Amino acid sequence: MAVRGALRRCVRLLSWVPVLVVTAAALWSYYAYVVQLCLTTLNSTAEKVAYLAMFHVCFGMFSWAFWRSVFTAPSSPSKEFQLSSTDKQRYAQQDTLQARRRILVEISQELPVHTRSASGEIRFCHQCQLIKPDRCHHCSACQTCVLKMDHHCPWLNNCVGFSNYKFFLLFLTFSLLCCSFIIATVSPYFIRLWLGEYLSSSVKLHVLFLMLVSLMFFITLSFLLGIHCWLVTKNRTTAEWLSAPFFRHGPDQGAFDVGLKQNVRQVFGPQRRLWLLPVFSSHGDGQVFPLRRRAASDTPQALPSNTTYVDEEVKVMVPEVIHDCSVSVTVESLIP
Repeated sequence: MAVRGALRRCVRLLSWVPVLVVTAAALWSYYAYVVQLCLTTLNSTAEKVAYLAMFHVCFGMFSWAFWRSVFTAPSSPSKEFQLSSTDKQRYAQQDTLQARRRILVEISQELPVHTRSASGEIRFCHQCQLIKPDRCHHCSACQTCVLKMDHHCPWLNNCVGFSNYKFFLLFLTFSLLCCSFIIATVSPYFIRLWLGEYLSSSVKLHVLFLMLVSLMFFITLSFLLGIHCWLVTKNRTTAEWLSAPFFRHGPDQGAFDVGLKQNVRQVFGPQRRLWLLPVFSSHGDGQVFPLRRRAASDTPQALPSNTTYVDEEVKVMVPEVIHDCSVSVTVESLIP
């Protein structure tokens, strides 16, 4: 047991390495841009002030969003989804799988649960001993059930879900903005260096690496942010994009798509003045979500738990799996 505990602590410590790498890269870029480029290389005072002001705004928002993404704990289901001590005892005493299924169906009648497992059963987490709310998955890395789980991101050492998905999107947005600003302002000095114009050896090194690193992250972040913006407009998580959620009528990847306006508001909230700030403003509690209906409305409400889901069309899409170093979706998190 002592050896196992020591191994777990080592794994926990190692899981912070990617976060430290991102932090170190951000601090280096700050030094390279502020000290080496602006304070050492630029001659115009007006240029220095403008560059420094814009960079600090972008860098400050990036840092705020990044740390909110890292340190915002994943939201877990409330107590109403957990089995009571009586129900746990009843469940454990059953000898057959069908009897246990009947108990879960009976308990779920009182809960706003619509999704099912691929076999049509109630989604039950044996580790957390609870009935999973819609869009909730168990993360093997965090060892907990996460509301509206999108994916587990090793670069944040955290699950991206209902509690911090907005922060994750803003982290990608401000990272891309920082890279774009660095590329735009460093390009003239990079061209001068490329043409052989004299620059000090220290500035040469930092200008070269700033440009290359920014370009690399610009391409990666553009691709990743584009995917997540598309997912927001469709009201899907990464897990739902890769594996369609199941309902009583079968799989339906667009079940939670209730229109562009409402989809965006579910993530960013109704107050537009808060959309670009890394403060929590997402709509709802992460446990109940409106479903697409035959007669759509501008402000759809969640269907009662005993309502039979009916939709005009059921679509099953198999998207191309794209490998990206910034996204890590564990196999366990995709199993209903």
